[in-house]
Amino acid sequence: MRVGLLGLGRIGAFHAATLAAHPWVDELVVADADAARAAEVAARLNARVGDPFVADAVVIATPTATHAELLVRACAQGVPVFCEKPVAAGVEDTIRVLKAARRSGTVVHIGFQRRFDAGYTAAREALRSGELGTLHRVHMITADPAPPAPGYVPLSGGIFRDCHIHDFDILRWVTGREVESVYATGSNRGEAFFAEAGDVDNSAALLTLDDGTLVTLQGSRYNGAGYDVRMELAGTLRTRAVGLDPRTPLTSAEGLQPPGEPWPDFQARFEAAYVAEMGAFLGAARGETDSPCTVEDALAALYLAEAAELSRHEGRPVRTAEVIS
Repeated sequence: MRVGLLGLGRIGAFHAATLAAHPWVDELVVADADAARAAEVAARLNARVGDPFVADAVVIATPTATHAELLVRACAQGVPVFCEKPVAAGVEDTIRVLKAARRSGTVVHIGFQRRFDAGYTAAREALRSGELGTLHRVHMITADPAPPAPGYVPLSGGIFRDCHIHDFDILRWVTGREVESVYATGSNRGEAFFAEAGDVDNSAALLTLDDGTLVTLQGSRYNGAGYDVRMELAGTLRTRAVGLDPRTPLTSAEGLQPPGEPWPDFQARFEAAYVAEMGAFLGAARGETDSPCTVEDALAALYLAEAAELSRHEGRPVRTAEVIS
C-alpha cells in the first residue's frame, strides 16, 4: 500500500513511524505545514514528501480546525481515511463530514484508540459474556499530569470535548448502551488561562444510561502523580477495573504502591493501542474488515460532550435528546 500522512506533530510523527514499520505499507508519503519537519521525518523513516492524498489510504493528524475539510476531500476522492479525533470542532461540521462519508461510501476511521487497548477490550468481553452479572455502576477517570499549553486551551473546545470525549466513546463501546442524561460541573484550581477561555481544569459528571445504570466521571489537568486513566465496571457478580497496573499513579493509605514509574502521558500509556488501531485502519482500507470507529460513533460522543458543556453552564441535568440535531 501507498499511505499518505498529513500532520507531523507529536502524534503524527508517532503514526508515521508505525506506518513505516508496517508490513503492508510499501511507500509512505508525508506532508506538514513545516517543510523542514516533513523533510526530517521523511529522511528518518525512508519516506518521501509529497501529496498524501495520492495514495491508497491517508492519515490525518493535523490541528482540529483542519479536520472537516480534509475529511470531506478524502471522501470526495474516495480515499480511505483515518483522522485523529475530533471530526470537527462542532456538531454542524461533524454532520457535514458524516453526510460526505455516507455519499462516498469510503472508509472513514476516527481515532478513538482506547477501543484497541487490551484492558478495555477485556472489560467489554467480560460484561458482554455475563461474567460481571448485571451492570449497576460505572466509574471513569481521565487525569493529565500537567496542563496543555495556554494557547491550546481556547481552541480545544473545553475539557469535555477535548479530553472526556474519549470517556464518552469508550463508555458506549464497552457497555453497548446509550446515555440518556448528563449532569456535569467543573472548577478552576490552577492557572487562570482555563477560566479566561471559559474552560475548567477539574471536571466531574454523573451520567445515566438508557437502562438506568449510573456512571460517574472525573477529570483533571493537574494530576501531579502522573497520567491516570481508569474505568470500573461494577456488576451484580463481579467488578472489573481497567487501568490498574504497575504504573498506575495511585498509592493506598494502607501502604500498597505500584512498583513502576507512573505513566508520563497518554502516548506512553496507549502506545500499543495506537499501533493496533492503525493496523485495524489499514485492514479496513484494504477491504478486509469494516471501519472500526465511524463518524457516527464520533458524533454520538460529541453529542455527550455538548450535553456536558450545556449542563456545566446551566447547572442542571441535560437529556442527550436536547442536543441532538
